[in-house]
Amino acid sequence: MHWRSPSGRAIIQPMNAPLHFYFDFSSPYSYLATAWVDEVAARHGRQVQWHAILLGAIFQTIGSRPLVDQPGKGDYSRRDFARSAAMAGLPFAEPAHFPISTHLAARVFWWLHGQDPARAKAWARAAYAAYFAHGLDLSDPDALRQVCTQAGLDATAAEVAWGDPLLKAQLKAENDAALAAGVFGAPYLVIDGEPFWGNDRRDQVEWWLGGAGPQSMASR
Repeated sequence: MHWRSPSGRAIIQPMNAPLHFYFDFSSPYSYLATAWVDEVAARHGRQVQWHAILLGAIFQTIGSRPLVDQPGKGDYSRRDFARSAAMAGLPFAEPAHFPISTHLAARVFWWLHGQDPARAKAWARAAYAAYFAHGLDLSDPDALRQVCTQAGLDATAAEVAWGDPLLKAQLKAENDAALAAGVFGAPYLVIDGEPFWGNDRRDQVEWWLGGAGPQSMASR
């Protein structure tokens, strides 16, 4: 695949290049995107590389803040979280503590990813359901141990992992790489060098993967 970005830079990607999916465990829209991103990619013969990141650290770096903390957008976004989940047929109840720090859950993800990316994805889905459907606070070590057990993990081993300095460093490196890739929110997809921000970009992702998007961009 060979096309030119809006800046005029030539981009060459193999036709089967993986999608890069960036998410934060405290992001409701990322929770919704986990329900479709792999399915959509598979229909087009693609795989997805998942990247657990920390939006809080990214917001601090770029001078942004969560939607719910922004005047006007806060009340609207809370309604939209619930409405979007209902439309997708996914259970959702805004947790008592929201947003939260997600570094512990993210380190568990990268711990599992080092063993088997499929297990890491399964953990991510289980953690999202625990937080957004059942209100378990992923930032609370006791609650996180419970979530690990419910997900079929060894909670003691997971706790050792989320305190491991090497995994702390890996998560920081992943966050730095996300910033370098232009990530400023979640969910955030990068497909063949093209960025897509938000759960509501599903139609554009389908359009792009179907080939119409790159052709349209190349002709500009």
